[in-house]
Amino acid sequence: MTSVSLRPSGFDELGLRRALSDRLLPFLVAAMAFLAALALAGWVGAASLAREWQAGSGSSLTVQVPRPGDPAQRDSGPKDAPPKDAPPRDASEGDSDKASGSAAGGTRIERTLSLLAGTPGIDTARRLSDAQLTDLLRPWLGAGAGRLDLPLPAVVAVRLSDPATDLDALARRLSAEVPGVLVESHGTWVGRLTALARSLQACAGLALLLVVGVAAAVVAVATRSGLSARRAAIEIVHGLGATDGYIAGRFAARATLLATIGGAAGALLALPVLVALAGLAAPFAGGSVPAEQGVIAFLAALPTPIWASLVALPAGAAAIGFVTAQGTVRRWLRRMP
Repeated sequence: MTSVSLRPSGFDELGLRRALSDRLLPFLVAAMAFLAALALAGWVGAASLAREWQAGSGSSLTVQVPRPGDPAQRDSGPKDAPPKDAPPRDASEGDSDKASGSAAGGTRIERTLSLLAGTPGIDTARRLSDAQLTDLLRPWLGAGAGRLDLPLPAVVAVRLSDPATDLDALARRLSAEVPGVLVESHGTWVGRLTALARSLQACAGLALLLVVGVAAAVVAVATRSGLSARRAAIEIVHGLGATDGYIAGRFAARATLLATIGGAAGALLALPVLVALAGLAAPFAGGSVPAEQGVIAFLAALPTPIWASLVALPAGAAAIGFVTAQGTVRRWLRRMP
């Protein structure tokens, strides 16, 4: 039997406008698109945080120098005793030797900064000021941290130009030249934070897959409901020569249109929420909150991957609607007697 074209322009011979309502299905797809936008934002945000932590804290370390103002004296072990027949040394000569040694080596903090500046793989080495140390201690010691008479060590913030720098060798060298120096790397904490970010990213990906599955199920249920409601009309049209592909295409076109509308509505609803979340997360991801409190400024501050995700939501919803409706209708028609 040859196929015939049964659809004049604008004629809905299958009654799809009643079978697939333009109210319930777009609303449900919009809710799924909203959740998908949040999941995508979580995925992008977690990936951005992981990159920022690895590039920032992972390439920095802290050096603590106790007694920073003391003369730098290299730990060279016990000195040889003077011979028995040597004349006794005058006290002024000893003081002169100490002064010359101090002048040659400088203070402990100066020696530490000099060693760090001459080490390959180190970009910058900056000593924190007393005000900065007070700010670091304030959460633990309170507002009077700056007035406490404590023998605080000098703290040097080091930025690495090469993350592969051998920190153990650097610590041994500093300890040999300036005894008592402590080198603290942030690698352990960065590893834990990165693992946390990757876990959040995996959770966001799982949530996205669940949203896609629920959206496909919603479209499938709506399509099967429409098929059941228009069963008589479908049997008549099919008996007159309409192919399975023609009927499935009609249902798929209707489902695609409604899913696209729902996807676009969900993306628009998610936009203000994502803008607010992006503003809160900007300082943690290396960004900054817009100085101008205007809508355009906040929209411009939204990361490009988020914009791409919002644009892709209607297209993704349309693809889910088309594929799901096609498969559902074709399976239903094959089972029809």
